[in-house]
Amino acid sequence: MSRLFISELAIYPVKSMRQIRLKKSSLQFGGLKYDRRWMVVDADGVMITQRQLARLCLIQPELVNPEMDCSLMLSTAGMPDISVGVPDAKTTCKVKVWNDECTAYDAGDEIANWLSQFLKVECRLVYFPDDEVRVVDQDYAQANDQTAFSDGFPVLLTTQASLDDLNSRMDESIPMARFRPNIVVSGCDAYAEDGWKQLKVADITLRIVKPCSRCIVPSIDIDTAERSKQPIKTLTSYRSRDHHIYFGQNVVADGDGLLETGMHLEVLE
Repeated sequence: MSRLFISELAIYPVKSMRQIRLKKSSLQFGGLKYDRRWMVVDADGVMITQRQLARLCLIQPELVNPEMDCSLMLSTAGMPDISVGVPDAKTTCKVKVWNDECTAYDAGDEIANWLSQFLKVECRLVYFPDDEVRVVDQDYAQANDQTAFSDGFPVLLTTQASLDDLNSRMDESIPMARFRPNIVVSGCDAYAEDGWKQLKVADITLRIVKPCSRCIVPSIDIDTAERSKQPIKTLTSYRSRDHHIYFGQNVVADGDGLLETGMHLEVLE
């Protein structure tokens, strides 16, 4: 096996919107800084994702001043760009991510109206505060593990070889971005990640806590928001067990530090 290295890093500041590719990122909440700190919710405060509204994938977030905070600029075809700053505790509200209830800050009416117009449903944008704690599923993680608005775990890791293998089985290739990973690893065989339990990069340990079961989101074309049967149909033929389809691994990062593309990784276990 070749030497493992990080070939891609990405964050998704707004849950279910497009990714931002990075050359480097520090860690926060056990994952990459600013990842899933924002979320679109319905009138009852329940999360809205591409599962319900595929058009979310057409909105591109950009960090306005990443050295300072997670303020954003959102852009998409047919709409004027709009900026949104980090709200404060005066706008506190309760929101739900699956069965978890979290305290969040509401980003205000202007961005809510912008999103509602584009998505064609009543919705609002909320922010995950620095002092909020959302504990990771204790069936798989440790007592102090936490995340922000991710589905369940703070980091998703995939490998380039696994995507290459999947694409070799299909008539048309798909980009890795449709799987929404934070860390892409190169230099290994396809699905080598199935056997990893711990990785080390610099002084940071990456604990692999649970295989990632996939929903319909990878079947959404991120350039058109159109749904198709692939890649779920192909994955079902060889990556299915116990009524779930698996691609990638859920990870918790231990310790502070900086991750950069090109960094080498060591399999500890």
